[in-house]
Amino acid sequence: MKIAGKPFGLKDNLNDLDKKVLELLKSEPSRTYKTKQISRLLGLPQSSYHTLRATIRQLAKDGRILKFTKNKYGLASKSADVTGQLFVNSQGYGFVSRDDGEDIFISQKNMGLALHKDIVQVRLFATSRGKSPEGIITQVLERTRKKIVGTFTQGKHYNYLIPDDLKINQDIIIAPGEEKNARNGDKVVITIDSWEHKQLNPVGKVIELLGSPEKPGIDISSLIHHFELPAEFPNKILREADSYDDVIPEEESKRRLDLRGKTVFTIDPEDAKDFDDAVSLEKLGNGNLRLGVHIADVSYYVKENSIPDQEAADRGTSVYMVDRVIPMLPERISNILCSLVQGRDRLCYSVLLELTPSADVINYDIKETIINSSKRLTYREAQNILDGKRDSTLKPVLLEMRTLSRKLIEKRTMRGGVDFDSLEVEVVLDDEGKPVSLIRKERLDTNRLIEEFMLLANETVAKHVAVKIQNQYGEKVPFVYRVHEKPDQQKINEFLLTAKVFGFKVFPPKRFTTKFFQKIAKQFQAHPAAAVLEDTLIRTMMKARYSTENVGHFGLAYEYYTHFTSPIRRYPDLMVHRLLKKYLNGNFAGINKKDLKNKCNISTDREIRAQEAERASIKLKKAEYMERHLGDEFTGVIARMVPFGFFVEIPELLVDGLVHVTSLDDYYIWDEKNFSFVGKNNRKKYKLGDTVRVRVSHVDRNERIIDFVLA
Repeated sequence: MKIAGKPFGLKDNLNDLDKKVLELLKSEPSRTYKTKQISRLLGLPQSSYHTLRATIRQLAKDGRILKFTKNKYGLASKSADVTGQLFVNSQGYGFVSRDDGEDIFISQKNMGLALHKDIVQVRLFATSRGKSPEGIITQVLERTRKKIVGTFTQGKHYNYLIPDDLKINQDIIIAPGEEKNARNGDKVVITIDSWEHKQLNPVGKVIELLGSPEKPGIDISSLIHHFELPAEFPNKILREADSYDDVIPEEESKRRLDLRGKTVFTIDPEDAKDFDDAVSLEKLGNGNLRLGVHIADVSYYVKENSIPDQEAADRGTSVYMVDRVIPMLPERISNILCSLVQGRDRLCYSVLLELTPSADVINYDIKETIINSSKRLTYREAQNILDGKRDSTLKPVLLEMRTLSRKLIEKRTMRGGVDFDSLEVEVVLDDEGKPVSLIRKERLDTNRLIEEFMLLANETVAKHVAVKIQNQYGEKVPFVYRVHEKPDQQKINEFLLTAKVFGFKVFPPKRFTTKFFQKIAKQFQAHPAAAVLEDTLIRTMMKARYSTENVGHFGLAYEYYTHFTSPIRRYPDLMVHRLLKKYLNGNFAGINKKDLKNKCNISTDREIRAQEAERASIKLKKAEYMERHLGDEFTGVIARMVPFGFFVEIPELLVDGLVHVTSLDDYYIWDEKNFSFVGKNNRKKYKLGDTVRVRVSHVDRNERIIDFVLA
């Protein structure tokens, strides 16, 4: 248990000594001193040395002076204070990220009372030992973690929480009477009530008892609380959603473009509960095609600034955990009123595109419509129809759609769009929530077909606003774009080095375009370590985000791009629908640009949180799956290297694990430049891309860790 010792408390009669030390340091603020130097300069007797040392240590703990290298102390100048967000490494140290992009190194002893992701004030050291500037946290400005999840543990003298998050390196004492009937080993959610000194442990109380970790679903519930995801809707939102009428008023149907006589259908995953997009395709008399992309008109029901809208804006997105979905909107809205279910009239916002036989868009309309889906297909069902394994009257239109989608893919490829082949892993669970198999998700022709039509609709809507609407009003109008910047040079250089280590001959161009990365991605697909290489390429790319400023989408090679096609599960799509309607009616003067920008930032943050939670749920189940393979041996590829070891991916199991450097047969030196470890005595070398034989040595599903040793 990580229980800290009691803080050293100085008596009141030491205040004069405090002042003398501070006055000495202030007299020459640029100098640093050892304790013996301070004692000599103050003319203190030898008998006071122990007291002086305790005084200096306390001043340093309080952040009033700083401890530098070689046990020297100096003045803590407030002019050196900066603010930022703390990101803690699982090894205990961390970095404070500043707005200017520079990171400040924080050692574990200089964390103060801060926790991972807190907004903090940092006092910089005059000198630093590493590449980054170094500092000490003097104040926590904002505690971003409201709740902490972990294991309730009964101690001899007091109870405490062991946090699930390895980045929280303090156990939290549970105040007497605040256990909420938790038993030893239970998963609980707590809040920190007090933390008086960094030499003491935080004290908190249990606010929710989750139960035994062996109970089905508790592991994922713990993750949901850890990421502070809003699992339940407040009753007032559910009541509001229940009040919405499921009968479409006749006047609303009459004012919309009626497409109920057209062959419109949905293609979705087998386990989908809501269907927010449908497609149609018909041949025109002039030989061209009319493609229809029909999106659920959520904005008709969810009015701006209504209670459900405020909740949706805060959630930002639906979250797809391994065993459940945390929706952005209540079920009555997402699964009933707005879901494009088969055989029911539904309100839509449609993009109707006229394309030539060679897939060139020559005309388009964006219309409020009413449709009636004639069929609900899964991706596999639609693929079986295309492959002749199943009869359907939709086969001719599906064949035409596949032909069109292939032409669109070819055009996008020629333009330079990077097409990542899906390497997603699906965890198959039994009725108890236990993982029974790990399988690679299929990417069928029908998946690509729908993806390509949605991409085209998103691009068309963005271009419509950025070009047509702006020309119409003669000024730049506010809008929500999905943007993706070009990767920075440092990441590109690291990527090129990785490709070289794997044996690829890469000749960097004078100017990096998407076509360069597209070419590399194609080469990767034939490599045995394709999954590792594609992951490296994805890490090189910047993260896509939402913005009111259009800078284009580098990865897709689009000058204009937005998200229009999933308003049931993404809030920016709902914003885009509303903006389109305002521009359709010539009403754009009242749009709050600041509010729009703020919501874009929130949506980006919520998307990142959702991705982290989804990945964590998969890693947890992978770890649980690997418990059955403890002691088993496998052949894998060194996929990633870090100073403390290397990660090995086992292709047949779709998992990876860490081989820690301390488990190797020699003292190994980390060669960062060449992504390798070299044995000091045996000169043996392990490098990125090597094939190795490993044994599963340790699994901790709670911490989502899989460890290997070389076999």
